[in-house]
Amino acid sequence: MSEDKFIRKANTRYQSDIIVDLIKAYDFPAIPLNPGASYRGLHDSLVNYGEDDPPMILCNHEKLAVQIAHGYAKATGKPMPAIVHNVVGLLHAPLAVYYAYIDRCPVFLMGATGPMDEKLRRPFIDWIHTAFAQGSAIRDYTKWDYQPGTIHGVPDSFARAYSIMMTEPQGPVYMVYDAGLQEAELKDKIEIPPPDAVKVPPRLAADPKLIDTAADMLLAADYPILLTEYAARAPIGFDDTVELAETLGCGVFDINKRLGFPNKHPLSVSMHADAFRGADLVCALDVVDWTRGSHKPNWETRQVEAITTSDCKWIDIGFADIEISKWATDYNKHHNWDMRILSDTANAIPALTRACKEKISEDQELQKKIAQRTELISSKHNSQWSKWQDDVKKFWDHDPMHEARMAAEIWEVIKDEDWVLSAGTLKDWVRKVWDFDKPYRHPGRELGTATQFGMSLGVALAYKDSDKVVINLQPDGDLMFDLGGLWIAAKYEIPMLCLMYNNRAYYNDWAHQISVANKRGTDPDRAYIGMDLEGPAPDFAHIARGMDWWAEGPIMNPGDIQPAVREALKVVKSGKPALVDIITWRRGEAA
Repeated sequence: MSEDKFIRKANTRYQSDIIVDLIKAYDFPAIPLNPGASYRGLHDSLVNYGEDDPPMILCNHEKLAVQIAHGYAKATGKPMPAIVHNVVGLLHAPLAVYYAYIDRCPVFLMGATGPMDEKLRRPFIDWIHTAFAQGSAIRDYTKWDYQPGTIHGVPDSFARAYSIMMTEPQGPVYMVYDAGLQEAELKDKIEIPPPDAVKVPPRLAADPKLIDTAADMLLAADYPILLTEYAARAPIGFDDTVELAETLGCGVFDINKRLGFPNKHPLSVSMHADAFRGADLVCALDVVDWTRGSHKPNWETRQVEAITTSDCKWIDIGFADIEISKWATDYNKHHNWDMRILSDTANAIPALTRACKEKISEDQELQKKIAQRTELISSKHNSQWSKWQDDVKKFWDHDPMHEARMAAEIWEVIKDEDWVLSAGTLKDWVRKVWDFDKPYRHPGRELGTATQFGMSLGVALAYKDSDKVVINLQPDGDLMFDLGGLWIAAKYEIPMLCLMYNNRAYYNDWAHQISVANKRGTDPDRAYIGMDLEGPAPDFAHIARGMDWWAEGPIMNPGDIQPAVREALKVVKSGKPALVDIITWRRGEAA
């Protein structure tokens, strides 16, 4: 459909124009949405009053709209709005909103209801689409929701929502706009926040006395470990953590909710089985999942065993119990910390580094101790890295293909590119093979089935106009939820190198059924029932081509991976999406 040569402007201003003014004032980059009549007033204002700037991104499902905003925020640190239609559109979105909440990502979710004025409601449809306290549907996993009663409440609540969303720990907010409010003529003068108004308060600073005490504890420890989860948030935290680790000569275990530490750095002990063995102090840097790495779970019995020493000291630097969920237990088991510092690590880590450096500079014995520890941990790191490369060789001829070989084959093609990995990590094999040397290489791991493709679209959108190559290692079960998302990438020419990690199953759950079977003595060979994606096996390359992607596959011969990925890479560099369907093994299959 061709655009009109001249944009027809309304002779009258409408109240929904004020919402557009605010969207522009807060410099949002784009607006993913699924259309709906409840916000037809706002939609017209976005198109004709706002001239589609920022541009709308039409999504096939509200979940995808929210996930695009989620992925964009993870990659850039900047928020994006998403719009959902009334009650029914909102009820498509909760999974995406929940994951944005527990992943601490700012999403400015907007919706509509009503008309609240009964005389304006059409029979049936407007009644079933009108809810009182509509935000209650997602209130347990948003930071705030609000429905202004009149246009006079719109600017104030919009500004407050933005501030709440962006204040750490960040998270989604939900603004509800009455359909009648949107469509009414604007008769009053409405002031919006001035450009120089403070949009977000400054980051929470650490108590200097507590920082000094923490420095003393770290320097007194023989084998301290830094545990990082959310300390690195684009574009902050990564380099600060490296500097602190090098100052202390201590190992760093990265949980990978964000890329918090370079995986090939000599002090990286991420994913090492014995990383915490012998640790006498753990310093958690903006951590929720404090048991990760430091505790060994038994998947069959669900029992958890500590790996650290029995008298290990624990320091918590972060947001403690601020914004703790009242609904889900994403806050993890309570820990009896030896010390807690309530602070944004963006302030606390540099302060801690400075305190440690001052004390180290005056103590030659301490300098020697740190040098020896650095050498010891570097040796452990190098040994583990060599073992992983030996494991790749061990699995090289596995048939069906092992994830280790798939990771290595792809790396040979992309290692000289300026690449970004969107979400999935091939069961962490790419972290054992690729070089994650820069903070933007990976916004952080996926969050569960039906999350990866939508978030990956947001990451790819973030780098659309750059020279970076966004790679999505895409599980098959996840994409089956979101096949319509392929159309979004094609329509808006979002370049993404989508490499299918296709084991033709919902294998994570399959593995759990194997664990249960082993524990109960039932037949683990029957664990595939209700899990496999065969009979028929989805032809993802065929589906992608039907959505105007370049695609190839299914590939079963590992030797065919590199040629296919090279061809796909050419397409992505031209500004369009490409998919390669790669078939891998399922644990339990014979070599």
